[in-house]
Amino acid sequence: QVQLVESGGGLVQAGGSLRLSCAASGRTFTRYAMGWFRQTPGKEREFVAAITWRFGNTNYADSVKGRFTISRDNAKNTVFLQMNNLKPEDTAVYYCAAALGPPVVVSTSYNTWGQGAQVTVSS
Repeated sequence: QVQLVESGGGLVQAGGSLRLSCAASGRTFTRYAMGWFRQTPGKEREFVAAITWRFGNTNYADSVKGRFTISRDNAKNTVFLQMNNLKPEDTAVYYCAAALGPPVVVSTSYNTWGQGAQVTVSS
């Protein structure tokens, strides 16, 4: 079993930046990929970005391409989400998750989730 702990959320003005971190522990070698999803009240969880653990292949939602960057530190078992040029519509709870296999863009591929980190972007 993999355990995930997120950090780095907060309040930022539009145009600002934040970096989320997700530290993994436990049976980390079983992961195929790590992903970030976000959710706002009354809406389904939305794919944001993902990275395969072995080769570092990345995938982004169209809404964040060019603004967000996902990366990983294999030695520290940590994945990051650098968020630049944030917009009010990016406001959500962001969840880190671990997938056992593809496809990485759907939440059903992920079997372990973090507790969530609130990101609030003011206009």
